[in-house]
Amino acid sequence: MNPRLGLLQPYPFERLRALFAGQGPAAGRRPIVLSIGEPKHPTPQFVLDALAGGGSGVAHYPTTIGAPALREAIAAWLARRHRLPPLDPATQVLPVLGSREALFAFAQTIVDASRPGATVVMPNPFYQIYEGAALLAGAGAHFVNAQAERGFAGAWDAVPDAVWARTQLVYVCSPDNPTGRVTTQAEWSRLFALADRHGFAIASDECYSEIYFDEARPPLSALAAALADGRDDYRGLVAFGSLSKRSNAPGLRSGYVAGDAALVKAFLLYRTYHGSAMSPAVAQASIAAWSDEAHVVDNRRLYARKFAALQPRLAQALPCAMPEAAFYLWAATPIDDAEFARRLHAEENVAVLPGSYFARDTAAGHPGRGRIRIALVADEAECAEGIDRIVAFARRL
Repeated sequence: MNPRLGLLQPYPFERLRALFAGQGPAAGRRPIVLSIGEPKHPTPQFVLDALAGGGSGVAHYPTTIGAPALREAIAAWLARRHRLPPLDPATQVLPVLGSREALFAFAQTIVDASRPGATVVMPNPFYQIYEGAALLAGAGAHFVNAQAERGFAGAWDAVPDAVWARTQLVYVCSPDNPTGRVTTQAEWSRLFALADRHGFAIASDECYSEIYFDEARPPLSALAAALADGRDDYRGLVAFGSLSKRSNAPGLRSGYVAGDAALVKAFLLYRTYHGSAMSPAVAQASIAAWSDEAHVVDNRRLYARKFAALQPRLAQALPCAMPEAAFYLWAATPIDDAEFARRLHAEENVAVLPGSYFARDTAAGHPGRGRIRIALVADEAECAEGIDRIVAFARRL
């Protein structure tokens, strides 16, 4: 048995199930689940039609590098969306089975565990895949806190030089889960300079990039930030994107990796053995989704309406800022966050995720403690009822 499996902490949703175990939810209250970031808006019918129409392709083994038409569709979308020069579909773009799988596998490609003190730097709070990927690759994890007093900006300058010197990979999530903050050009420039000095790779998790609330201010991609810094080869950088949130297709398991051709080449070699080839039917559906923007604009409109109505309502009872992007509210609790979530479920039958479940304690504090993550992914009526129940519960405390 791999001894590093023992280093993994229980996944947040396993901890949530354990927290709720043995308690019955409030009688007469239908369950409202605001804990899981699973899009609930309808998957576009044209994507489903393309999926069904691609069924004949399952008679053939797919290639790991992916169909040329899919790589071209992804490259074209990246160029349109982020105003980039055309990426080379053959060398700078790779289809993946959702960003989760790719974010984990990328660390297995990058980390050299034979080097003393191999380290992966990541935000805190964070998507727990980052930590698991680092540990199973044979590295240690160093956490960079994102706290309210800094506007949830990562404290990258607080990382000691000794840590940077042994860092091999940095994960950045922008827009961030759970705070919704978007990494700025200045912050990217700082990370690029550090990467040049210390020789680490950067993995930019951009799976929430298409959920934002101001059509005039789309979130900045790391690829566009690199280009603005004159890094037109995207050296040391790969960006990860997905159709799960953008096109309400989490079960499609379709995304991309794009950026530095040398890193993409190494990642492709790993994935050739890893066995992660995309079904031709999924590829056809993905081409359709990446080629259309109207459904994405419509999807954003639904989220913008929900957040405009519900964030001020929640803020009357629990402090929470309006996020720049993504679909979470990151609210402060007047009592311990896990106890708040447990009692909320027992009294109101609403599930939210305690912030302490996906952050770690550090010398600079625990940025998840005393907060809950609320995923506004259901329809507006259900989200509104959930927020009203949370407000009613908070006012009873």
